[in-house]
Amino acid sequence: MCGRYVMAKAIGDLVAEAEAEADANLELRQSWNVAPTSDVPVVLERLVDGATVRQVHVARWGLVPAWAKDISVGVRAFNARSETLLEKPTFRDAVRARRCAVPMEGYYEWKAGPGNTRQPYFVHRRDGKLSWFAGLYEWWADPAVPAGDPDRWLLSTSVITLAAPDPQDDDPVLAGLGSLHDRLPLPLSPAALADWTAPGTLSNTAALDLLAQVLGQAYTTAAAWRIDPVDAAVGNVRNDGPWLLEPGPEEPAEQEMLPFEAMAKD
Repeated sequence: MCGRYVMAKAIGDLVAEAEAEADANLELRQSWNVAPTSDVPVVLERLVDGATVRQVHVARWGLVPAWAKDISVGVRAFNARSETLLEKPTFRDAVRARRCAVPMEGYYEWKAGPGNTRQPYFVHRRDGKLSWFAGLYEWWADPAVPAGDPDRWLLSTSVITLAAPDPQDDDPVLAGLGSLHDRLPLPLSPAALADWTAPGTLSNTAALDLLAQVLGQAYTTAAAWRIDPVDAAVGNVRNDGPWLLEPGPEEPAEQEMLPFEAMAKD
């Protein structure tokens, strides 16, 4: 599951690391406690005058498919299981035609302790650079807003997850990820980032082949991460700031979860 994460880099730094372009008026709020339904950056590629252009956009975290009657569909669609992407109506069109990358400085995961307690950990790259995770995006037209009004269109996204490594893996990082949670967001190496975001509509077979290719590099990419205990205050979505990343005691603490985070099966 990926239910909270950190994205506090300035938009200029994000654009530089993504080797992308962005609208001069693009605004992005720094956050050390990003939660579902927040506005988040996504990186996607589009064909512009016959050339492939990588762009940074801001999307609502929680995928709202084009056929949805309202945005409430996205409340529980902030994660998408890799195993069932082509089976679920919410995701199957997007995986064939609207693939993106979701940049993060790292994400939080909670390890269960005695009773209802959980200890939060921050999973991130050792070198401090951004991690890129496979995502999907959709454009949704609000039927209550007149056609032609730019406010009619909502861009939304979901982060794809995969099964976590075996807790008994020989690699200590992969074993740690496996003992932390049974799911993890699908990471992208630089090469996988380019392949995943390449524009174009794929057949079901081609989409499955691409997904298999990206899944094949996931654990190798994840093995370069760190897993650090952090302040238990991150469990409250109202808390935000760099102080949340300060080392925390490896002791279980109570976690306040958003209602739809508690319901999510990813």
